[in-house]
Amino acid sequence: MTLAIDRRAALKAKHRAAILQAARDLVEERGGRDFSVDDLAARADIARRTVFNHFGSLDEVLLAVCEQELSVIIDRFLSDVANTPVGDGSRASMFDELESAARGADIAPAIARMYRFLGDPEPENPKGGALVQLAFTRVTERLRIEVARRYPGADELDAALLVESLMSGIVVIAEHWLRTTGPRLDQEAIDDWDALLARLVHSVRSGYMPAH
Repeated sequence: MTLAIDRRAALKAKHRAAILQAARDLVEERGGRDFSVDDLAARADIARRTVFNHFGSLDEVLLAVCEQELSVIIDRFLSDVANTPVGDGSRASMFDELESAARGADIAPAIARMYRFLGDPEPENPKGGALVQLAFTRVTERLRIEVARRYPGADELDAALLVESLMSGIVVIAEHWLRTTGPRLDQEAIDDWDALLARLVHSVRSGYMPAH
């Protein structure tokens, strides 16, 4: 009985992985989300109903892919934070850690891929914007937990405000970057992203840093 359960679990995991990889491949080939559930099932070599056994809709498939994309970046982000010596618990030290991790996390490529999956952040695409917000909300919670773990003596509200300010700002500059530059990853586009991130850091620092 246990062996049969293990086999079913392994098959389920295999099908889920195949669906997500098929979604990635189709987005890369077509330059966006211009495909149907039938296209997805055919590429994954599974029945259409199998897709719905794992996901309620095509949007859920794409959100899961984006969470994978973002989780790789955030894992690196959190690893950078975890490998940095813990500071003195002041606002300044917490800010410096998160700023350093944000600069080294290669966020721009992940943002570009996410919006290819979910759509441009335009008013006519509220669903795409909501899915991006959901992905970043989950990431923000992970960061808040990590900051609280590293600084158990820090003011809980201060730490939460810092993380929320930084991550909300990243969403704002990401939308601006995509509108003005597009989801390109050439050097000019990366330089534009770095300039926006520097502007965000300055804005958050000047509004957040006076007290210690």
